[in-house]
Amino acid sequence: MDDSANGGRLSPEEFQQMNALLRRFCTHELDQWENIQTETPYGPVYVTFSRQRLPGFEAQTFHPF
Repeated sequence: MDDSANGGRLSPEEFQQMNALLRRFCTHELDQWENIQTETPYGPVYVTFSRQRLPGFEAQTFHPF
């Protein structure tokens, strides 16, 4: 894993930018679903974007952004 972009925690501005980019991705790029994976110093992280909730997950378990 290339750690050159790892500058620590996101600043409030970076967090807002990430949320804005995620919204754009979900609006303009996401068809039905997308599964991505990235390596971190703590192990891999798996992320699923979907237009449907996964079985067993209630709407209240999700944090709006």
